[in-house]
Amino acid sequence: MGKKLTDKVSWVGKTDWELMKFHGDEYSTHRGSSYNSYLIRDQKNVLIDTVWQPYDKEFVARLKQEIDLEKIDYIILNHSEIDHSGALPELMRELPDTPIYCTANGVKIIKGHYHQDWNFVTVKTGDSLDLGESKLVFVEAPMLHWPDSMMTYMTGENILFSNDAFGQHYATESLYNDAVDEAELFAEALKYYANILTPFSPLVMKKIKEVLALNLPVDMICTSHGVIWKDNPVQIIENYLKWADNYQENQVTLVYDTMWNSTRKMAEAIAEGIRQTDSSITVKLMNAAKEDKNDIITEVFRSKAILTGSSTINNGLLFSMGGILEMMKGLKFKNKKAAAFGSYGWSGESVKQLTKFLGEGGFEVVNDGLRLLWVPDEEGITSCVEYGRQFAKAL
Repeated sequence: MGKKLTDKVSWVGKTDWELMKFHGDEYSTHRGSSYNSYLIRDQKNVLIDTVWQPYDKEFVARLKQEIDLEKIDYIILNHSEIDHSGALPELMRELPDTPIYCTANGVKIIKGHYHQDWNFVTVKTGDSLDLGESKLVFVEAPMLHWPDSMMTYMTGENILFSNDAFGQHYATESLYNDAVDEAELFAEALKYYANILTPFSPLVMKKIKEVLALNLPVDMICTSHGVIWKDNPVQIIENYLKWADNYQENQVTLVYDTMWNSTRKMAEAIAEGIRQTDSSITVKLMNAAKEDKNDIITEVFRSKAILTGSSTINNGLLFSMGGILEMMKGLKFKNKKAAAFGSYGWSGESVKQLTKFLGEGGFEVVNDGLRLLWVPDEEGITSCVEYGRQFAKAL
């Protein structure tokens, strides 16, 4: 059954407690997720978004318990990605002529997904839809995080249906932000921003300022994943403005992989040198082959500087480091310093390659890196500690 948010608005989505991976295998969802869909009842009735395709039949069946489907006047698709539009084909079998409101890019993508020429109505920023006592006002938000993305504002109820913005992959039956563990919630919100929205930070900043300039009262932010921001909803907007502004904490993260623990020993010694130089810095070590890649990216996002380390294998990097560096490059981090380190046996190319990757990824590389032959001895460990000290001073 749906869950009533206001006299006019109900949540009719799906909570997915079993979801462990998202975007294929690209995003870990340790705490599940939800696919939030909303039903508005006014003089005209509106469905905003649907759910992921595996739950399409369940979604339509449950929606029938909420409303006679023939009484749905309009469908709003804020975003055409399959976790939001996946139940659309099943629903449109019941309502083939119901108009679907979305952006022009949304029409292209929905047709590309489902190869159907439904009754599309394209909208742009400032367009509105009169429901009777309330109106829906559309705000395009391209590349937050797809070209078709938009938000929908409901007058009277003062609700912003924000789609992916301000969301989290976080399963809860409680719905609201003040009814869940706050530490868990903000950890998932930060992870979501770091791994999905980071490359679009300039657009995030611009779009939020544009929406704020409209001076619309916002009593609730209804996201497409995770909780609804009801208690002080502006807090997540403030966090987004902070995260979008070249975010960093007083943290250094060492990301490495190792074959026979030589590079690990280097990482630990470098970390000790950083701590000796500035004990106020939070130092974290993460083995890229063992840690969750999205958790690593989240810590990189939080850091003001990183060090990457790898043994040399076949004149190159260890597999896990190549993957995580490619992720970092795509996320286009800004305002972060970096350097490299690693052990080797005979050819020793890894440090040079790591340094090159860091530069191409937008990091400010502070030195040429440190490499040690075979297993670091006492002198080698001392050089790593000193390397850590010098790196800390460079910050």
